[in-house]
Amino acid sequence: MSHPIIQELEKEFGPKTIDFVIGDTVDVFCRIVEGEKERTQIFNGVVIATKGKGPNAYFTVRRLVGGEGVERIFPINSPRIEKVEIKRRGKTKRAKLYYLRDRVGKATRLREETRKGRAL
Repeated sequence: MSHPIIQELEKEFGPKTIDFVIGDTVDVFCRIVEGEKERTQIFNGVVIATKGKGPNAYFTVRRLVGGEGVERIFPINSPRIEKVEIKRRGKTKRAKLYYLRDRVGKATRLREETRKGRAL
């Protein structure tokens, strides 16, 4: 049983629902604060892992920038994340795609999901 204050906060704000799964190519819209200015920055890449449940859940997104792999871990319930847009559905048979860390270029591509239930 969790604390009453936590239950109250979960009712008020509620956990965000996620529509993406491992292997999907997503755009994560994050708010960045620079001094007094605030702007939205888009981080796009492949979801290679998700972990946790409820308020502690997070997901890892990986992309290649100039031939170098960059990964960012985003808490799902973070107020800094405005939205997560799915660009492409990936077909995978694994729960974690850490093997993509060893690949570069075209080798990092995943098959496109074609089932009717997972269409964009």
